[in-house]
Order: sequence, then C-alpha cells, then structure tokens
Amino acid sequence: MADSRAASRYVKSLLGLAVEQNALDQVHADMQLFDKTVEGSRDFELLLKNPIIKHDKKRDILESLFKGKVHPLTMSIFDIITRKNREPLLPAIAKEFHNAYNEYKGIRKATITTAVPLDAKLKAEFEQIVKDLSKQKQVELLEKIDKDMIGGFVLQVGDKQIDTSIKNKLKALKVKFSENPYVKEF
Repeated sequence: MADSRAASRYVKSLLGLAVEQNALDQVHADMQLFDKTVEGSRDFELLLKNPIIKHDKKRDILESLFKGKVHPLTMSIFDIITRKNREPLLPAIAKEFHNAYNEYKGIRKATITTAVPLDAKLKAEFEQIVKDLSKQKQVELLEKIDKDMIGGFVLQVGDKQIDTSIKNKLKALKVKFSENPYVKEF
C-alpha cells in the first residue's frame, strides 16, 4: 500500500514535468519501453528488487540499458529513484504512468474478452460502443482470448461489464432449471 502511494507521487511529479517540458508522449513511450523490458526479463525485475545489489550498480545498469534510447527526463527520474534507494518502485511507476497518461489525455481503457480474435471491423464497433458508454473521444481496447467462452463477448469499461457470452447464458439457464416450479419442495 505504501509502495503504491510512493509510486503515485513519483508519477504525478513525472507527469507534471513531462507536460511542462512538452515531452509527455516521449516519456510515456519510455515508460512503456521500461515496462516491456521488466515484463520480458524476470532477471531484470529481480535485480531491481534485490537489496543485496548496491544502488550505484543498479543505476549503472539502468544507464547502460536506457541511456540514449530514452528522453533525458526519463533518465533523470531513474537517477533520482536509484539515489533514493527506491528502485523496486520503478515497475509500478511505469505501469501507473500509463494510467495517468491515459487519464490526462482522456483515453478510456476497456477490455474485450472473446472466444476468437476480433477483425478490424468488429474492433472498431467495440471501440465505438466504449466511446458511447464512457463519453470519451479516444479508447484503448485491450483484447483477450478465452477459449472456454464458446461464443459471445465480455466487455469491461471501468466498473461496467457487459456479458453476452454463451458461457454466462448457460450458467443462468442452469440456475433457472434448478428452480423448477413444478417440483414441490418439502
């Protein structure tokens, strides 16, 4: 809990500085690159969390990996965080920055779960549904495939969920059949 609060504070500061320096999109791309690097390498994630490895060494590794590839502001935040011995927060900061960026830009995040991949036309239709539901101009639609779903879809936009999956309808039928009005219970 305290780590997420600390990460949130760093994200707010970084977002404000990025907007001030007109580098918001570049810093966002840098944070996504960092997030993909962490997700792609468990060793890198463990290195950041390891208390035995000295902070200077971690800073050198971050510098060798990202210097010249990311905006100077991003390198500065890496440097500040490692100087304060808070490297384990970096993955959370990268993820939280993406959410803060979406909120700042007015981009609504939604998740669509289907049994098969969506084609471009269906994806555009779902994006329009999300725009109508959320009253936002831009949408980030995350696609998930669930082979057990059989058919239909589950669309989640914020705290709203539209579930038209066959799996859900079968579950509702099972409940309805269990409540048989013709069999008298004693």
